[in-house]
Amino acid sequence: MVPRDVTEVQPDYTEMKSRSSNHNHSVTESCRIIQVNKPQLVNYCKNNISTAKYNFLTFLPKFVTEQFRRYANIFFLVIALLQQIPGVSPTGRFTTLVPLCIILTVSAIKEVIEDFRRHRADDATNNEQTLVLRNHVWVKICWKDLEVGDLVKVLSNEGIPADLVLLASSEPQAMCYIETSNLDGETNLKLRQGLPVTTHLLTAGELNSFDAVVECEPPNRKLDEFVGVIRTADGIAHPLNPTQLILRGSSLKNTKWIFGLTVYTGKESKVMLNSTAAPLKRSTVERQTNTYILCLFGVLLFLTLFTFIANLVWTSWNEKKMWYLQENVDIRSDLRRLLDFITCLILYNTIIPISLPVMLEVVRFIQALYINWDLDMYDPDSDTPAMARTSNLNEELGQVRYLFSDKTGTLTRNVMEFKRCSIGGIMYGNSTEDSNALEDQNLINKLNSGDLLVDQFFTILAVCHTVVPERNVSENNTNDNNVAVFGNDNLNNEQLINYQASSPDEAALVKAARTMGYVFTTRTPTEVIVKIRGVEKRYGILHVLDFTSFRKRMGVVVREPNGRISVMVKGADTVIFERLACTSLFTQSTMDHLENFAKTGLRTLCIAWTEVDPAFYNKWVGNFYKASTALNDREAKLESVANEIEQNLQLLGATAIEDRLQTGVPHTIANLMRAGISIWVLTGDKQETAINIGYSCQLLTQSISLLTMNTKSLDQTREQLVNLIEDFGDRIRMENDFALIVDGETLEFALLCECREQFLDVALSCKSVICCRVSPWQKAQLVKLVRQSIKDAVTLAIGDGANDVGMIQLLLLSLLCLARIFACRP
Repeated sequence: MVPRDVTEVQPDYTEMKSRSSNHNHSVTESCRIIQVNKPQLVNYCKNNISTAKYNFLTFLPKFVTEQFRRYANIFFLVIALLQQIPGVSPTGRFTTLVPLCIILTVSAIKEVIEDFRRHRADDATNNEQTLVLRNHVWVKICWKDLEVGDLVKVLSNEGIPADLVLLASSEPQAMCYIETSNLDGETNLKLRQGLPVTTHLLTAGELNSFDAVVECEPPNRKLDEFVGVIRTADGIAHPLNPTQLILRGSSLKNTKWIFGLTVYTGKESKVMLNSTAAPLKRSTVERQTNTYILCLFGVLLFLTLFTFIANLVWTSWNEKKMWYLQENVDIRSDLRRLLDFITCLILYNTIIPISLPVMLEVVRFIQALYINWDLDMYDPDSDTPAMARTSNLNEELGQVRYLFSDKTGTLTRNVMEFKRCSIGGIMYGNSTEDSNALEDQNLINKLNSGDLLVDQFFTILAVCHTVVPERNVSENNTNDNNVAVFGNDNLNNEQLINYQASSPDEAALVKAARTMGYVFTTRTPTEVIVKIRGVEKRYGILHVLDFTSFRKRMGVVVREPNGRISVMVKGADTVIFERLACTSLFTQSTMDHLENFAKTGLRTLCIAWTEVDPAFYNKWVGNFYKASTALNDREAKLESVANEIEQNLQLLGATAIEDRLQTGVPHTIANLMRAGISIWVLTGDKQETAINIGYSCQLLTQSISLLTMNTKSLDQTREQLVNLIEDFGDRIRMENDFALIVDGETLEFALLCECREQFLDVALSCKSVICCRVSPWQKAQLVKLVRQSIKDAVTLAIGDGANDVGMIQLLLLSLLCLARIFACRP
């Protein structure tokens, strides 16, 4: 039973309304109040955006500031001004001024052209049109005129004009599908659904009469987080979460239309909050050029002083002989001496060549063209060439000392194939390359005999996920590797559904279940339908306990066809094993199988479940509702509540998925290491899997000694680091034939202040480093630590997806794997 008085929603609505009405919007919001079909309490920002670097008023000061960050331009400007003093310059008044003006003019034209393109793109976006409900009718307005609180209608394949809370759609139960490649690089469709309280709003009249208030968090840049409630006229607070939020930058797919309420607009939308202004990056060559110019300026001052002093000495010796000078010129006056000094300075100014900055820009421009035209960096499969987005950093590619790389999708193909599994302590599929567990006759015999463990295992694979089925697939899909080895006669073209998943792992598991006759066919907000060997079964989805990098697992609370309530969970072995019941079977044998899978470089997940007592569930669901409607610390509260029900699990087995190396990876890594580049691989996989991938891609060789760190506390981490330095410190620094292997738990302690220096001492001395079971946050913190500690070293990050954006943004150089069309940007 859902309580009517939700005291956990803080702060109270009356207090928030008073705060919002009494304070200007410029003050930081603690909570955003949006009144539906009523004027807003405060004026929020407009929906127009600007990604341009300059406008009419700011061009001159910004351009001048940027240009005169270069020492050469400052020097030549000073020389040009000094040359304007009458009777001082021995080389003429305009010999420096004209070339400097030409350089600045060319640079200004280049900046204007580039910024004009940005303005044109901004205008095209701001002037796109969308449907808004005004005076009971839908009218078309430009995106830039959209306001917070507007009710919007978006049609299929259209872009989302602002951050919207989904209210209703053309699909049953307010479901819709969106594509978010511009936000997180993922091309798979994602499911969004409105709350049951708004699903009936299917006409303009019903929308116009909807009386409610939305209370949500203030604007922030977290794409996958959203906390809020819809408080209807009867006072009930209905929790809002990321499932109801559709972000600007995404597009509507496979849905005729949706109705949404605008909550964040313009520069306050999440996509704009994430598009921070690009910092001015200066290459090593540019920094060295400034240093050389300072050195040359020192030489120039020395020659000027030497010549000036020599002039004074000669003048004092020969003053009486200079009868031919004008009588009114006092060669001994301070002004005359100052002018002589300036004359000497101007005379020698050509020591610093004014053509140097021009030649650097020309060379970089030509280098960028060569990179863009290089056929060796062209991917014919996706018709994707290399793109040099920042030409002033080209030369840095030859100076890289430390390289940080993601594994999945970067070193590997990110095309997953179900290869082996362990069910009930029995391993299916052997270690040969062409082996596939789904073709294992022993497994098929178990399935035919009605083995309960095998049935439960594949049922969980077909139910415990967030995959979206896409119908009307072409007949070409029958060539899918994962289609029906078992029960092929029972599958028709209608059932060969294309699965849209947020991760390739999930799609591979659902396809594996389909292969064995457990065909996931339909998803609604409240249930999934699975055809098990031709028999349709409906599983009620009571709650989805989402996967996060912190939880490292995903679960669903399900009402099974027989009425039983159960929790189905899949996740990393480290988090599943610590939640198993004491009576759970097959633990040791499954651990042995997991180690075997990891040694062959396979990605592993554990599968478990438990039955939930109805009395416990009724108590738990109240806590879950309170956590899901909390406006403060909702994520932490949901994690705590989810942990309560994901206990006393019964282990069923484990899956093993293959993710093959990209073409040419071993050869490339071997060449990079021969060039003296230290390579750090940061992955979320198991340690054994990461090590075996390391050997496969030649990051590790038999001649390299492995230093492994697996600790459970700060004291253990500190002690092991001290021991490594004492035992191997001198050898590591001298021989360098060592590789450091660190797991995520150990890295968490190693990044603390007490261990940083010792950890860096070991890690930076090793030839390569592999960090496994790491989260995106840990990736970013690690590269930040290395960059701050070694300021002179050039660092390079290589990634392919949203979980790599953190480390990519922190480093000077970044390479993006574009062949698979990812949208993250440095």
